[in-house]
Amino acid sequence: MSNPLPLADVTVRCSPLIREPLSEGQSADLATMFKALADPIRLRLFSLIASHEGGEACVCDISPAVDVSQPTISHHLKVLKTAGLVESERRGSWVYYRVVPEVLSSLAGVLQSTGSGAPVEALA
Repeated sequence: MSNPLPLADVTVRCSPLIREPLSEGQSADLATMFKALADPIRLRLFSLIASHEGGEACVCDISPAVDVSQPTISHHLKVLKTAGLVESERRGSWVYYRVVPEVLSSLAGVLQSTGSGAPVEALA
């Protein structure tokens, strides 16, 4: 069995998440978005919309993939919309949802460990 390295010999390498700290407003906006995505059903709905052909999905297309009632789906979609993660458009009796591309880029930019992603200013 090998001996573990002494703690003094271990170098911890951390890179910043972003180039500069988030403002209070940016932190609040991001927290709202991450909170909305923290629910498994909302994350699944978000994923279904984002991966749907053409970049948008009708509620009728995504409802069968989620084992909850229609009112529950509507509630979760409203939370995603209120958080600014999706946009919607009514066409006849159906509502179509699409992911807001700028928001998706901003979230990805914050999560990239090198900080080389999209500027966070896009959230303001």
